[in-house]
Amino acid sequence: MADAVLPGDDAQGKAYDARLMRRLLAYVRPYRSLVAAALACLVVQSGMQVVGPLLTRWVIDRALPARDAGLLVQVALLYTALLVGQFAAAFGQTVVTALLGQRVMRDLRRALFARLQQLPVAYFDRHPVGRLVTRVTSDVEALNELFTSGVVEGIGDLVTLVAIGVVMLVVDWQLALAAFAVIPLVLLASRAFQQRVRTSYRDIRTRIARLNAFVGERLGGMRIVQLFGREARELARFDALNVSHRDAQLASVRVYALYFPVIEFLTTFALASLLVAAGWRVGSTALTVGTVAAFLQLVRRFFQPLQDLSEKYNLLQAAMAASERIFGLLDTPVAAGVAPTPDRAARVAAVRAAGVTVEFDDVWFAYDREQGVIEDLTPHGAAPDAVPTELTWVLRGVSFRVAPGESLALVGHTGAGKTTIVNLLLRFYEPERGRIRVNGVDIRTLPVDVLRAVIGYVQQDIFLFAGDVAGNIRLDAALDDVALRAAAVRVGADRVIDRLPGGWHHALTERGGGVSVGERQLLAFARAVAADPALLILDEATSAVDPHIEAAIQGAVSELMRGRTTIAIAHRLSTIVDADEILVLHHGEVVERGTHRQLLDRRGLYDRLFRLQVGTRSAAGSPGGDLSAVAGARLPTGAALG
Repeated sequence: MADAVLPGDDAQGKAYDARLMRRLLAYVRPYRSLVAAALACLVVQSGMQVVGPLLTRWVIDRALPARDAGLLVQVALLYTALLVGQFAAAFGQTVVTALLGQRVMRDLRRALFARLQQLPVAYFDRHPVGRLVTRVTSDVEALNELFTSGVVEGIGDLVTLVAIGVVMLVVDWQLALAAFAVIPLVLLASRAFQQRVRTSYRDIRTRIARLNAFVGERLGGMRIVQLFGREARELARFDALNVSHRDAQLASVRVYALYFPVIEFLTTFALASLLVAAGWRVGSTALTVGTVAAFLQLVRRFFQPLQDLSEKYNLLQAAMAASERIFGLLDTPVAAGVAPTPDRAARVAAVRAAGVTVEFDDVWFAYDREQGVIEDLTPHGAAPDAVPTELTWVLRGVSFRVAPGESLALVGHTGAGKTTIVNLLLRFYEPERGRIRVNGVDIRTLPVDVLRAVIGYVQQDIFLFAGDVAGNIRLDAALDDVALRAAAVRVGADRVIDRLPGGWHHALTERGGGVSVGERQLLAFARAVAADPALLILDEATSAVDPHIEAAIQGAVSELMRGRTTIAIAHRLSTIVDADEILVLHHGEVVERGTHRQLLDRRGLYDRLFRLQVGTRSAAGSPGGDLSAVAGARLPTGAALG
């Protein structure tokens, strides 16, 4: 379920992890000048914190008793300059730390998005999109708070504490000790606060990840939600998740609501202790009224950084938890061979010039094994009984070869393994056993960007990006307008594009909204033609177009296939009768192979499926209309139905 707990969602993280902090500081290192400027502003602010109380002491002990108006004016001007300086330092520190945080966030988000694009498709099968969005948005935002309000300001608070503490001890150590007496109580309260907020933060992060995953999945499947009338049920489930998130937030609010009054009470208690300790000494030469007044200000300014540091501790802990999840994603192994190839253009040109030969050699595959790591279960050529049998095999010992200019068709019932063959060829997944070769080279040693650059893939479920029509066809930025239009003309997509209100600049909404399914397939054909692939893969590419458009597309497809290697997945067998070879798949095994005529003559599974579709009786005289019986039967390798 979308709201299930996944590993890492509820990780509390350490309050401080030196390893993670070193990795975070690596993103800060390019902006050392900003860090230095922010620290300088904070040091200035900290120094000015102690000047105000000392000026107050000076006025009370000297200017007022002497009734020196000139001295009062000088102190007032000095205090005004102090306020202006504090304002300038605070403004500079805020701007600089914000700039630092935004730049670090930009770099982290760029690194995360780049890594997400390099991960194998199997990773996205196991991780809901909403949780990945949380990593790129909310978790990175937590690190922004660390750099803008955490580390730098925390250092400033420490400097302020030390500066004020030293001044208090120098001015009057007895009063300082009286004020410091409540510090153990402040530390105990802060410790309890940190533990409660740590738990609350963990709950909030878990619930926001679940909420994001749920909303992302339901928005993506909104047609299904509305079609089956599930609005009320999904709203009820959303309410449960939303209430859970609200309760977690309110729990943290209650902790803060208790903590701040406690600290305020302890600060007031410290002031009272200070007044009691100073009461019997005022009037003596050892203690002046100005000194007491200065201490009252210093004590308030001393406890404010202590309170802030408690919040910074929890901010640090939150950032450590977020960074653990972020770096966990960044450390996820990428699909092999995804690094850009320096000589990609030359290698792609060489493959196209030679044509593409595709070979599957005893390929086995199961989706229930963790994908992403290239590793054979058995040495190449090992006996089939050496392969583990506990897996749910989707492909079982599939072998075939298709040469340049030839066409291969894959047919079979739903779940027979047709699309899986294409997924393995595109290296979305890796085979558990066996080899897949392109031009005699194992595709696991061929760079992914080179392999996919020579493949044109037209899916049954077309995906178009939000943007204009031209941009969706010109995925290769090097394609000029003339080549773009020529590609559309070859498949008849130009007639559709010319009818759109904006023509080539017509803006499509998310997932190609604004055009019909058939029109999306025509645009996908134009995209494939524009890429000029050496290997063309068609996944029932004409299933959603009307017969008139289909006839035009079939002519364009025939032209496009000329001189190219073609692999076609067919549900309507009438579309692949001219294929050079047809593979009939049944439960992941190739049970029949041959041309259309050869397979009909065998009176096997293909013959039964074909006659089922054209509405005739099988050659054996049986009705052939029981597709469920055909799909559900188990066959030994190489056996035929008939």
